Amino acid sequence: MKWIRFKHGTREAVGIVEGAMVQVHHGNMFHQVEPTSEWLALSDIEFLTPCVPSKMIGLWNNFHALAAKNAWSTPAEPLYFLKANSSFAAHRQVIVPPNPDVGRVAFEGELAVVIGKPCRNIRVEDAATHIFGYTCANDVTAIEVLMCDPSFPQWTRAKSYDSFGVFGPVIETDFNFAVATLRTRVGGRERQNYALSDMVFSPAELVSRISNDMTLMPGDVILCGTSLGVLPMKPGSEVEVEIDGLGTLINQYGYSG
Repeated sequence: MKWIRFKHGTREAVGIVEGAMVQVHHGNMFHQVEPTSEWLALSDIEFLTPCVPSKMIGLWNNFHALAAKNAWSTPAEPLYFLKANSSFAAHRQVIVPPNPDVGRVAFEGELAVVIGKPCRNIRVEDAATHIFGYTCANDVTAIEVLMCDPSFPQWTRAKSYDSFGVFGPVIETDFNFAVATLRTRVGGRERQNYALSDMVFSPAELVSRISNDMTLMPGDVILCGTSLGVLPMKPGSEVEVEIDGLGTLINQYGYSG
């Protein structure tokens, strides 16, 4: 099933996408949700982020191909950071450029895991029961800010400008990452094309290991990291992150014209 959060007029709701329509549901998609008889056209709604995470966790160096190109060692455990809640942005929303002195801003097309129920100290073999589904993400990064002070890598700042935590448009509950490919296009030109099976730590391993550090709550999002092809974006560029079976996340970086 493909779940979305959306706005229709002044109302916010959740629903399941079928073709070009969405069936409206009452309640919380993670708990006690019920279908209604109401259907709406996707063309008549505004996409919201498909869930409202209490935290977004991003992985670094989680793909073998990227590590090999950069001569990075394979990490012994997940290396991750947090993105501020105020950074979240939805499908079709504009990615807002920060002040010019921030410097270049890069796209990072990624798979995102959405947690479905509270988990703490979860075993790898039990992780799947705590994963609600998967979605597309663009882990936007101010690349010059990250290492502008050699004494302190600024992961939080570089990753957390408003609208830098982009994800959506749907959460797919039936998805096999091991056979899927991610493609990122900028201005219609393909910049990333990589197999999600190249991960160092699988989604189940990430959920298990991170749950041993902190409690994960329903709606929390884990960005699985990116691979080759990350580049800066030019204002006005349209960025598409497409994953087989999950659809395409589309956003414009800045305003054209």
